[in-house]
Parts: sequence; C-alpha cells; structure tokens
Amino acid sequence: MKQDPLRIGIACFPLIGGSGILATALGTELAARGHDIHFFSHAKPVRLDLSLPRIHFHEVEVGHATVFPCPDYTLPLAVKMAEIGRANAIDLFHVHYAVPHATAAFLATEMIGTAAPKVITTLHGTDTTLLGPNPQYRAAIEHALIHSDAVTTVSESLRAQTEETFRLRDPIHVIPNFFTPNQPTKTRDEVRRELGIGDQEFLVVRMSNLRATKRIDLLLRVIAGASQRERIRLLILAGAPFAPFDQLVEQLGLRERVIVREDAAVVENFLPASDAGLYTSENESFGLSILETMFFAKPVVAFRIGGIPEVLGDNGSLHRFGDIAGMSAALDKLVESSAAARELGERGRERAEQLFTAARVVPQYEALYRSALAR
Repeated sequence: MKQDPLRIGIACFPLIGGSGILATALGTELAARGHDIHFFSHAKPVRLDLSLPRIHFHEVEVGHATVFPCPDYTLPLAVKMAEIGRANAIDLFHVHYAVPHATAAFLATEMIGTAAPKVITTLHGTDTTLLGPNPQYRAAIEHALIHSDAVTTVSESLRAQTEETFRLRDPIHVIPNFFTPNQPTKTRDEVRRELGIGDQEFLVVRMSNLRATKRIDLLLRVIAGASQRERIRLLILAGAPFAPFDQLVEQLGLRERVIVREDAAVVENFLPASDAGLYTSENESFGLSILETMFFAKPVVAFRIGGIPEVLGDNGSLHRFGDIAGMSAALDKLVESSAAARELGERGRERAEQLFTAARVVPQYEALYRSALAR
C-alpha cells in the first residue's frame, strides 16, 4: 500500500565531510522518493542541488548579539527549526551530529509543543569519540540523545563506542552510509593532463576535511617512505586550507609529489583519474571517502581502525594504526603490479555495490521514520 510522503527537516554541517555529504545525499534521495525535504545549516551544503523538486534550504545566521561574549549557533538554529517546523507541519527532524543539531532540535520541539516533529539523531563519530568523553559536553549530548525518538550510528563500531560512552534508554540502530556516483564530466586522460600526471605515474588520492584526526602528517610520511615514491603523485582533495602542512611537505621532500585541490566537492572526475586511495585517519567511524573510492574500483590502503573494516571487508589493504612502513610497502606493491591493483579495486566495487547503495540504505531510514511516527 502506498504511504503518504513525509515532511522532513534535515540539520547538518555544510562543509566537505562525511556527515554533511551523507545528509545531503539522503535528503536528495528522499526528495526523489516524493518526500518534502527542508535543510537547515549556516551555509548551503556543498553538494546540495537547490534546483531539484521538493528540496528547500533555510540558512541560519550565526548569532552575534553584543550581550554575549561568543557567537552562538544553537539558539538561532533552534528558532529557525521551530519556525519552519510549525509553518510547514514538518513530521520529523533528522539531525546529523548531536551537537549542536540534536540539542537545537530538542529546543525546537519544546517551542512547537504538542504538534512537534519527532527527532531522529544520526551520530557520525566525533560527537561520541571526541566530545563524548569531554565533561563539558557529555551531559548535554546524552540529554539530546535520550530525548531523540531514535538514534542511529553509521557503523557497529560506533554503536559500541556510543553505548560505552552514554547511558541511553533505547537501542541504537545501525544504518550505514551510502554513495551514488555521478557520471564524470571529464575523461581520465583529461583530468590527469590538467593535474600534470604522466602516463607512468601512479596517482594516489586522499579526500579529507583535514581535521587533526585525519592525520595528514602520517599520510605524507607514507608517501615519503615508499620505495616507489618517484613514480607516485599524491592528490589531496582538501575541505580546508592546506597551508598548515606545507612545512612538512618541504621537510619530507615531497613538493613535486603532492597536488592539492581545496574545496573540491565533486569527486567523480578525480577518482576515475586516480590509481588508489590512501587513508591514514586515527578515528574513522565509517569512512565515506573510502566508500567513494571503492565505487570507482580503486584499491584502498588504510589503517584498521573504527568502522573501516566494516566498509572494506577483506577487499583492501588494512594495517594497524601507525604502521607507516607497512602502508608504504603495500602502496609499493600496487605501483609495481597494476593487475593486483585492478583486482583489489574490482573486489571493493563489488562489495560497495552489494552493501552500500541508496536503494539498499534509504529504505532503512524511511522504515525508521515510520516507526518513530507510529509511536
């Protein structure tokens, strides 16, 4: 039986990073399925197409009232969510990250009153792994999670960490990330020419918001330690200024080996032009960039941490955290054997297409929404 479409508010960060990208993709897929989607953020999410039907964006201005010593975002966000939620009879808020989004959603529902939307909170990692143990945030995060109508995590690893960190009443649902690749607008050869990559060079890609936990220092040291480094070029698609790492690039003698493209939101041209993905995070609850790399049949070298093994399975080259020599050696093997690199990449793509498509994941969210609204 066909069910009525829902009116859904999505609060997320707008920048290049797994949570904002997933939230944008989810909202886009939900709109394509007939739901009415309202996005809330302090800037338009980088991959959000406002020309699509049933997509609405509500920009939230950060508060700069002179009475307060610091800018505030949580309260303006709560006010905007309450205003739009009431005016559009929104059925539920789906918020990505507990702080500040779940806190703002809770305040918004309190302002709306008896007709308030339900609240679904998806945890992506940092709110559990970094903010959860911090006594300045822990109680507020726990309160927001307890007052959510459902809580999801993007991996079993993050669910376990969350259950260890917070005392919650209800079970946590695990719904993984997904990715729907768009068709490239340029050929592999065109992109490589624009980047200055020679025919015999091996292009390694790393997509990152450059936060400290992404360990760009280790990424550079892996490249520096590779015996095939003269054949390797590293492309960093950076969601933040790369300048803080320039000195290390010089120290390691990698100036001619590293290419940086800042704020490159569209990955579909760069990934087909690459030969492998290299990921050196110390905390990674899922690894959406790894999934994107897999969808384009590129082999992945990464640390065996967090949710990464759940994403890759045995279809990548995984190493204990900090094993720079092991990762350098694994990269050398891929450079030396294009057949091995292709085989590993194809296995990764098969796993991605089997487990992490929109067709498989989005209905899980829809079912959770219906369940929460029925309670």
